[in-house]
Amino acid sequence: MGKPLLWYNGRLFLLLLFMPAVLGWGDEGHYALCKLAEAYLSEDALFAVKKLLPASAEGDLASLCTWADDIKRQPDYRWSAALHFADTPDYKCNYEYCRDCHDFYGNKDQCVTGAIYNYTTQLRSTYAGKNSVLKYNLTEALLFLSHFVGDAHQPLHLGFIGDFGGNTMKLHWYDNQTNLHKVWDDMIIGSAMGRFYNSDLSTMIQAILANMKDVWSNDVATWQKCAHNITACTERYASESVSLACNFAYTNVTAGGTLGDEYFLSRLPIVEKRLAQGGVRLAATLNSIFVPHTRIAQA
Repeated sequence: MGKPLLWYNGRLFLLLLFMPAVLGWGDEGHYALCKLAEAYLSEDALFAVKKLLPASAEGDLASLCTWADDIKRQPDYRWSAALHFADTPDYKCNYEYCRDCHDFYGNKDQCVTGAIYNYTTQLRSTYAGKNSVLKYNLTEALLFLSHFVGDAHQPLHLGFIGDFGGNTMKLHWYDNQTNLHKVWDDMIIGSAMGRFYNSDLSTMIQAILANMKDVWSNDVATWQKCAHNITACTERYASESVSLACNFAYTNVTAGGTLGDEYFLSRLPIVEKRLAQGGVRLAATLNSIFVPHTRIAQA
């Protein structure tokens, strides 16, 4: 398997038993983001991605974009739990890698931005021919990277430490009891599908793609670019999410309260735009990694 940033000892399991589940976008969100990415993949990147996917995926990256959530509680993958987020000190509405990228025990580099860098490096170094042998599991690296780019674009994965990114902030979404994190993972997307997209995720994806080509057409090129030609500008993704968490996710929300139309209709455009940005940036990252090298595909 791909070399993790750090293997955790058994104490993490005990800690996780008492923590709320830390998810990324829900299944629909991760699937949608990766479908959007597929639409922007270059021919070379699409070829390489399909070669790395297991046969069960039938060439569809989006079908496995929740894999990192599915396996993180399995004994062999508990080390990956801390890589899904990078919570910030309460009411600190900025992201600082040295301050915020650590695991439950304070071990550095164990967070979503560190993970994106790690798996981007694994893929890029191998495809650039810098490794004479294949020392990484590149399929896992691809699946982790695709998932974590999604997580970095969910604002509450850069939420406050005090409530575990909204996980412990209990409230009602209309008549349903839930928590603020799950509202951003699932509820906004689910309500949008039911109200505007005939409960059809593919219709929602097509609507976002249409906005990317029309409403956000001038922005898409900007979303893809990273300063200094780096492959993935993780601190930019994180800084955007922290700002959105402070200014929108937490704003006008109280524990035990009820969120309804006012919150839903004003936050839905943010959710859809973050899915679009994450999809474009995942595609740009994979396009940069999978330049025309056939060595790994042949292997």
